[in-house]
Amino acid sequence: MKVNIPTFLLLAASLPLTAAEPPAAKPEPKPKPKIEVCFVLDTTGSMSGLIQGAKDKIWSIANEMASTKPAPEIKFGLIGYRDRGDEYVTRVTPLSDDLDEVYGKLMEFKADGGGDTPESVNQALHEAVTKMEWNADRTVLKLIFLVGDAPPRMDFQDDVKYPDVCQMAVKKDIIINTIQCGNLAETTPFWNEIANKSEGEYAAILQDGGTVAVSTPFDEEIGKLNAALASTVIGYGDRVRQNFIESKLARTRAAAPEAAAERAEFFQKTKAPSAASAKVISGSDDLVALAEEGKVDLKKMAKENLPEELQTLSPEALEATVDKNLAERKRLNAQMETLVQKRAAFLKEETARKADADKVGGFDSQVKSLIKKQAAAKGIDYGTGE
Repeated sequence: MKVNIPTFLLLAASLPLTAAEPPAAKPEPKPKPKIEVCFVLDTTGSMSGLIQGAKDKIWSIANEMASTKPAPEIKFGLIGYRDRGDEYVTRVTPLSDDLDEVYGKLMEFKADGGGDTPESVNQALHEAVTKMEWNADRTVLKLIFLVGDAPPRMDFQDDVKYPDVCQMAVKKDIIINTIQCGNLAETTPFWNEIANKSEGEYAAILQDGGTVAVSTPFDEEIGKLNAALASTVIGYGDRVRQNFIESKLARTRAAAPEAAAERAEFFQKTKAPSAASAKVISGSDDLVALAEEGKVDLKKMAKENLPEELQTLSPEALEATVDKNLAERKRLNAQMETLVQKRAAFLKEETARKADADKVGGFDSQVKSLIKKQAAAKGIDYGTGE
């Protein structure tokens, strides 16, 4: 039997089949840039002002580094150096993203020793290049800041001299910047040559470091909130770790208002996207932050790694305690965020007003400026503002 098929069906059958448009893919989140910075600091007797300035401004530098989006992953390392015959030649703190720990090591530095002019710059630089666990990825911004006032001692036969160290640095994609404190004429050519040989830059600052602390009307309240936030931390780890955590918290409570504010702002900028509250201490020591970020199961906690007063709690009671501390932290952080913003606006106005007075620039402003400038080569955009 013959079947008549309508013409419109025959036409439809002859048309090519087209697949449905797939849903638009969500753009991949921009990967976090990575910045690694090692400060190589002369800690002899003439450097007391610079060392104090570094202590005062280290959180301000970290905060500035976190001011791009997405906030970068930041690691700091430290090498304090003196000379042979002093209490030590070098003291090395490895690169770490636990900035509280690095800050603690910095706080232990004191200016002492020295006497004759040259110092063990060669050894300190060599250890900065070879002892730090630098990321081999060439997309990572890797910087050394050599800061001191005296030239390298060149008469030690067992030293690796700075020209060779600069070549090592270039091969590892590490930039060495030099910051000269004071105006000792014999230091300047060495500092210039070290920077030139390692693709870095030279800067000169005042002997005392040139850092300036600015008081604001918000400092007292920020200090109180800083101490209150420390009380929301629940340390997690063995007894040695618990003692270490308590030392972090003690420094947090005792921090000067400027450092406390810069530190709080840093944690707000670098918090995990899924976390509603900022961290109070860096590292993986705080059970409240770990629970909020979903990194621990509170029902499977090792009791012996909790503070003694919490070891007898049931899993449900422990969870309630963590939730209570987290809620309090969110409340305090909301207040802190408002105060930090007001403080930042105040400081911006003060900086603009005093811009003409700061012709040389202090340790912190030179470091911030160089980091911003050299970050651009790695695609890290801080804009043009200071």
